[in-house]
Amino acid sequence: MKTTLIAAGITAAAATLATPVAAEYPDRAIQMIIPFGPGGATDLSARALAAALTDIVPQPVVVSNRTGAGGAVGSVAVRDAEGDGHTLLFARVGSHTVNPAMNPSLPYTLDEFRFVAVYEINPVACVVNSNSDIQTIEDLITKVNDNPGQVSFSSAGVGSLPHFGALMVLNSFGITDLDQNVIHIPTEGDGQALTAVLQGTSDLYCGSTSPAAPFIESGQMRPLLVTSSERIEGFDAPTAEELGKPELKALVGWTGIAGPADLTDEAVGKWEEWLATAVEDEEFQRFMAAGGSIVELMSAADSEAFVQGAYESFRKLVVELDLEIQ
Repeated sequence: MKTTLIAAGITAAAATLATPVAAEYPDRAIQMIIPFGPGGATDLSARALAAALTDIVPQPVVVSNRTGAGGAVGSVAVRDAEGDGHTLLFARVGSHTVNPAMNPSLPYTLDEFRFVAVYEINPVACVVNSNSDIQTIEDLITKVNDNPGQVSFSSAGVGSLPHFGALMVLNSFGITDLDQNVIHIPTEGDGQALTAVLQGTSDLYCGSTSPAAPFIESGQMRPLLVTSSERIEGFDAPTAEELGKPELKALVGWTGIAGPADLTDEAVGKWEEWLATAVEDEEFQRFMAAGGSIVELMSAADSEAFVQGAYESFRKLVVELDLEIQ
């Protein structure tokens, strides 16, 4: 009997040793994909947050840009990744609100992603080169009316926030037949879109305040309006409310983190913990405030609801303004 018990114990121990122990997340570097180019709103926000996460996440956080198709290339790469939390996306208003609302033919849908958090809200600013003869939003509207088909605006790509933003602002001020009266210059990111304004190849940019802030601070660009409820420090421009266009307050950007639809609960829980600490980092807070961004961390559940609500609002406007991409 004793021999039998010993043999059984050895067998049980061997079985335990043979059973693989699940590694605690994360067990290797986490790849964080930015679906837009360097120097844009998503890029600036992502790299600032990644720096704040350095001493919090137990594995390296590797940030890389994967551009193309208004954020679709990077987004699809994350959608198709394993849901173990080692490949995540810096999702943006363009990739997960504007683009889906404007382009029903996108190669992905919102329900193919699981959101970990939304952590940043950005008002939109419309800016021109400081050497431009456009001094105010009224000057811009007059110039478009007097020179149909000659005034241009640059964006981070078709279906991005600056694409939708410029059209929405111009429409709000009475410009019709937008596809004929203004010229859209798509680029691969906010940085390139703003460079086009700086170089004079584009007249206007209407996008998030964060990438435009350095150009405003240096005096290279002039803001015409902001879509926040109150004036933004550093942006000497009237608000949409002051201009009698309160509907433009719906035009805001946001940044969040998402994974594939089958992202594990463990990964979501860890990221909620890490982000709660990271967003309190003083350097991160200073950087975001300097760009006119509002740090607002939402839970995973609240983020899902927020993104879906933003999409529905933008989709309604797309239908009303006939902005759907065919």
